[in-house]
Amino acid sequence: MTTYITTPIYYVNARPHLGHSYTTLVVDTFSRYRRLCGDDVRFQTGTDEHGEKIVEAAERESVSPKEYVDTISDAFRKTWPLLKIEPDNFIRTTNSEHIKTVQNILQKVHDQGDIYFAEYAGLYCQGCERFLTEKELVDGNCPDHQKPPEKRAEKNYFFRMSKYQDWLIEHIKENPEYITPERYRNEVLSFLKEPMEDLCISRPTSRLTWGIPLPFDENFVTYVWFDALINYLTGIDYPDGPDFNRYWDAAEHVIAKDILKPHAIYWPTMLKAMGMKPYKKLHVHGYWKVDETKMSKSIGNVVRPDELVNMYGLDTVRYFLLREMSFGLDASFSSDAIIARQNSDLANDLGNLFSRSLTMIFKYSGGVVPQQDESTLIDTDRELILAVENMLVTYRKSMDSFNFHLALRSVWEVIGMLNRYIVTNAPWELAKDPVNESRLHTVLYFLAECLRIIALVVQPVMPDASAKMVTTLNLEKALRSVNLDTAATWGLTIAGTKLNKPEQLFPRLDKKKKKQAQAPKAEKQKKKDIAPKEEDGLVTFDAFQKMDLRVAKVVAAEKIKKAEKLLKLTLEAPEERTVVAGIAKYYSPEELLGKSVIIVANLKPAKLMGVTSHGMVLAAKEKDADGNERLVLSTVSADIAPGSRVA
Repeated sequence: MTTYITTPIYYVNARPHLGHSYTTLVVDTFSRYRRLCGDDVRFQTGTDEHGEKIVEAAERESVSPKEYVDTISDAFRKTWPLLKIEPDNFIRTTNSEHIKTVQNILQKVHDQGDIYFAEYAGLYCQGCERFLTEKELVDGNCPDHQKPPEKRAEKNYFFRMSKYQDWLIEHIKENPEYITPERYRNEVLSFLKEPMEDLCISRPTSRLTWGIPLPFDENFVTYVWFDALINYLTGIDYPDGPDFNRYWDAAEHVIAKDILKPHAIYWPTMLKAMGMKPYKKLHVHGYWKVDETKMSKSIGNVVRPDELVNMYGLDTVRYFLLREMSFGLDASFSSDAIIARQNSDLANDLGNLFSRSLTMIFKYSGGVVPQQDESTLIDTDRELILAVENMLVTYRKSMDSFNFHLALRSVWEVIGMLNRYIVTNAPWELAKDPVNESRLHTVLYFLAECLRIIALVVQPVMPDASAKMVTTLNLEKALRSVNLDTAATWGLTIAGTKLNKPEQLFPRLDKKKKKQAQAPKAEKQKKKDIAPKEEDGLVTFDAFQKMDLRVAKVVAAEKIKKAEKLLKLTLEAPEERTVVAGIAKYYSPEELLGKSVIIVANLKPAKLMGVTSHGMVLAAKEKDADGNERLVLSTVSADIAPGSRVA
């Protein structure tokens, strides 16, 4: 199959921000996914460099428009490698090839009578660089720039866009997936219920010279949208280049919802007037918001991608943006949300799974993937295989429909199942008895095989983490010439493969301590009121209520030097806390990872062997018939969120 996928070309009146980065990341991820599926892929982005706002921005910088656009376009080009975004083509509307293509199309449409000269009066938004209708205004303001448009009357050239209104309505209705998600398709159809006005496609040189001159009237330059949209053709050498014939029928555009109208109405009617097939699909996403306001260079509440990568790391930023936003809806940006994703999804879930699995393969199998023994398979193994197969179906369906958050959620469900698989099968217990060697090898093989498939499916989203996993699993050669259809087949991990020493995938990030208002100091109580009150061996309900019992998830565990009985546990409850537990005799650190335990959360902090403990882990202790002590950690019978109260 062939895939031609584009971002909008970004307007260079300001430097790149998170909104630009998200759109481009979506296209990069989809491109990587389609290449993984074996497609012939063309990924294009670029910069839109003409128009009134460019002249204004250049004047503020005291440089010429050409100098200004060269600087900002270069800033966009340099931003994408920071996010490991790898377009096949970067187009600029100031390129001579693009200017020539725009003028040829203008002349063709003019010669066939679809461009005419007239005077028009209306409401003009300087930010949008177009006339708005009364219906588009919100409380008299442009909804995107939050300012009232100005009344303007001018003589200009107009494109007979209204001529193609009925055709466009019919095309959208006959092709349900032409505009996705469906809500934006419905929005366009709702707009088209009203008679459509023709499109003003010129600006007089008396007030603007920074633009592409009309080929049939040198006193006017081209309206920036009629210029910009044609980039999708210029970038594949329209009309006679081999890439045009190769890719146009597969063209898909990805945009933010603020430019829905130009892409869903202007662009298809322009293509129809040119006698061309419309593009295949238009994918529309929502806004990133900060403090419930759209992130916008015009408003000034922007987040810069380079700053994000420097603070949180490449793969964390890529994962967060794709996991946090439901494609088509708005999403909220915050540092707390990124850190939560990093520590929970990446460090705790995937990172710990990878680390503990590889540690056990090295410890119990010398770092070599063992041979599975099919005679030892049990229900948990078959359930795991089925879960992986179901995940791959959901993953592909979700990636194809731009539901990246659902694709990732399906992968993380398998990651969670794998963490539970380790606890259930307890390789550290199997390793204690040679009789269980075959079963131990099967469990270790299953871990290696699942990690291989996870490394494959996270590659479009987190290329660096995926590459580390593939290198550690020593699978570079095995995966070099395969696509998703073949590589995702269960059982491709080769027994006998020597693994490389693992490196940490995702470090945990520390939240900066936030100042909290001091609670009023409680009146001191007598000791008898604090301690549980016993009457004939019974504890009063009031006394029990004073205990804060919670479910806590073990996210890290390590031995404490010079303390044979103590382990330092890092718990999520739901806040992160350290608890020192005297369980080292009964549990190793690796077998505790991922366990849900019950803690007393409101004990006064105590320092043990130099480590401050903020709570106590509950456990049951007994002696067997031989007098040997046995200790079992208290937990809950179902998967429940960390921090849940025990009542």
